[in-house]
Amino acid sequence: MAKKKIRTLHPDEPLLHPDHPRPVTRRDFIRQGFISGAGAVIAPTMLSMLAGSRPAHALSQDMIDLKNACGIQDGAGKIPFICFDLAGGANIAGSNVLVGGQGGIEDSLTASGYSKLGVAGDRIPSFGGTELFVNRDFGLPFHTESKMLQGMLECYAGSTVARVNGAVIPARSANDTGNNPHNPMYGIYKTGAVGDIMGLIGSRNSDSGGNSMSPSTMIDLTARPTKIDRAGDVSGLVDTGELAAKMGVDNATRVMETIQRLSAAKMDNSNVDTGLSPTDDANIKEQVKCNYVQSADMVEGYGSGTKLDVNGDVNIATAFANGGLDYVNDREFNKAASVMKMVVNGLAGAGTISMGGYDYHTGNRTTGNARDLRAGRCIGACLKYAELVGKPLMIYVFSDGSVASNGTPDPAANGELVWTGDNSSTAASFFLVYHPTNTPTLLGGTPDQQMLHQQIGWYRPGASVETNNSTAMANNVNSLVEAVILNYMALHGEEGQFETLFPNHSLGSSVVRDSYTAFGQIT
Repeated sequence: MAKKKIRTLHPDEPLLHPDHPRPVTRRDFIRQGFISGAGAVIAPTMLSMLAGSRPAHALSQDMIDLKNACGIQDGAGKIPFICFDLAGGANIAGSNVLVGGQGGIEDSLTASGYSKLGVAGDRIPSFGGTELFVNRDFGLPFHTESKMLQGMLECYAGSTVARVNGAVIPARSANDTGNNPHNPMYGIYKTGAVGDIMGLIGSRNSDSGGNSMSPSTMIDLTARPTKIDRAGDVSGLVDTGELAAKMGVDNATRVMETIQRLSAAKMDNSNVDTGLSPTDDANIKEQVKCNYVQSADMVEGYGSGTKLDVNGDVNIATAFANGGLDYVNDREFNKAASVMKMVVNGLAGAGTISMGGYDYHTGNRTTGNARDLRAGRCIGACLKYAELVGKPLMIYVFSDGSVASNGTPDPAANGELVWTGDNSSTAASFFLVYHPTNTPTLLGGTPDQQMLHQQIGWYRPGASVETNNSTAMANNVNSLVEAVILNYMALHGEEGQFETLFPNHSLGSSVVRDSYTAFGQIT
């Protein structure tokens, strides 16, 4: 009897599994790739836009000086943060990011362990001396055959990869559910990551902005992410009014500057008794001056519409062109482009890019490879865009659960092992950090110590996450989120404030938290 041929699925094609129930919820449809998500943008009010900071443009010098005095800058001066929510339970450990035992990434697993992670016996990574099947282009070691790595390299081609580094966190999470509190966005926001236009954005219209939920103790619905998943969502965010439309941006900016100067002169020369204390009176006058210069800066920055033009951004075009990708007409690429446009430029403090269809245990390898390749291209494009605009960036990649292999090779995928089922014990998350000038350097004085900071936690020899006496996050997704936030704060030299901002955290003492931290300050 002829063996039934397994058909290779297109990256946008939905996944149907006989051992899974029919999708009934929105999360079910997304993780199996039936829908990518659509919805309306909730635009900010004019008052909220005036309350945020505005970036510097071609203002008059006295306005630039006042703007600097008011502390108006891109976002809040924090490192832009983007997380990739791969809905469905993607493979991250082994076949993409390399992982190891208690000694770190280079502490090899058994052959059967690597097989469980989808790595064939003739492709097991070898460390020390002449390395085999190990790629360190992004600091964090990837398997050389990783399709996620391939996509990253395509879009990040010609870049200074030495300015990127990362870490992996072995941590279990439940399979096929959006109820894993994976999303760290509210915690990142709480550390001060606020954009010029809004605080948080996400590609889904959910409380987290993604597929997986956020820890309930961190949710602040006043900062609920605005849904951004296409270029049109970005271009319609700011309306500078009739003045710019009728007079042109330059003339409208001059008018706003003149209004600021007249108002400031009148306040400075006023002898009216306001009944306020001298301190309060001075503070109010200062706020008025700053709000006027913010208005002028907003017209200058947003009046022409180019600052919010995703499809016309030459740097975004360059990032995707490296991989020969049409980001204007491809929905997934346009979604990634829209989120990175806002976050990297400080228009939003942090953003989530949710990608569906990662429940890819289809009895072959080609389906999962195609989806990992697409995720890698989006990650690489974000890094390339950050480099082109000269901004730092932290990228966090996670998925709800994971998959495993039974060791069967897929001839259609050059003998790589097939994905045969869900397996939460092989799960992991990872993050990458880019900085234009300060290369992220792992903590630890020796290479062996640095390995323990690049892999936070470890795997048993048979490739299951070690949950006994390892890390707080090995079997607790809430703790995993806290560890990601801790690492974000450490990049700013603010890890000492973690306990103040998150007093009920589960990461233990400052000494233990230091062992969960990959990098020191780079800002």
